[in-house]
Amino acid sequence: MSRTIKRGPPPRRPVPRRRQPVKRATLSERLLARVPVSEEAVKKAVTWTILGGAGAALLAVAAYVGVPGMIGTAIAEQAGHAGFRVQQIEVTGLKRMDRMTVYAVALDQQSRAMPLVNLEDVRAKLLRYGWIKDAHVSRRLPDTLLVDIEERTPAAVWQDNGQLTLIDAGGVLLEPVQPEAMPDLPLIIGPGANLQEPGYQALLAAAPALKPRVKAATWIGNRRWDLTFDSGETLALPEDGAGAALMKFAAMDGSRPLLGRGWLRFDMRDPAKLVARKPGLNQNHALAEPAQAGATNATAPATDGGAEGPRGDGEIQG
Repeated sequence: MSRTIKRGPPPRRPVPRRRQPVKRATLSERLLARVPVSEEAVKKAVTWTILGGAGAALLAVAAYVGVPGMIGTAIAEQAGHAGFRVQQIEVTGLKRMDRMTVYAVALDQQSRAMPLVNLEDVRAKLLRYGWIKDAHVSRRLPDTLLVDIEERTPAAVWQDNGQLTLIDAGGVLLEPVQPEAMPDLPLIIGPGANLQEPGYQALLAAAPALKPRVKAATWIGNRRWDLTFDSGETLALPEDGAGAALMKFAAMDGSRPLLGRGWLRFDMRDPAKLVARKPGLNQNHALAEPAQAGATNATAPATDGGAEGPRGDGEIQG
């Protein structure tokens, strides 16, 4: 009896496994790995940059095609909600002005969404303050306004109707001054004297030797100066040629000291002579100029120094 032998399927040969390709890091991934911040932080920064660029592009397109302002504002507000919103103010250049005033101006916005902040409007508001000579306002995305201030420099104190005000060399009003906190600056007195500050500085520059001794200057009749020295005397200068008169007085004082010698007032409104008043003096004394030193003194009757000049003055001939 024959026997049938069943053969099974031939054994399968093992299939060799395919090698998995080694994934190489891209250049951007390698650079990212070297950045000393987390990958998440970098991705957020990139996202904000893209959103900011997209928002700016949408606003530009909206303005170009004439999309109503309400739509443009809505887009800008969305950018604000996405993080582009004023949260910080960085101020540089301040020395004397109150920093909180600058903060208040910079934050005085209808909307703090960064695209809606009007930089020129902020600058214009800042320039209304006397201390601020110039200002530059810019954005630093995503949330900071940068304000760089150029301040004015105080040059004198102006007194008018009992009020004291700090001014710069151009006569711009800076801030009120309290009498008990007077700065060590020249004092100018009289209505409109602040507007004469540039000319006053030029006048003092004509006689630098006397400049440190001038403690106050009074603007008389809106046309000329009376100078008061630290030794107490007053010098009346002419309306025209005040600089030349002051130089002449400085030369005379340098050759034969006049200040600190008991005189009360000197009057140079007449270019040909210097009239000096002394307590109880009822006659004039003619003194020589520096070029005529050694001349003999003469005595003459007292004269009237003019509408503003005192009687009974001493006359120092020029």
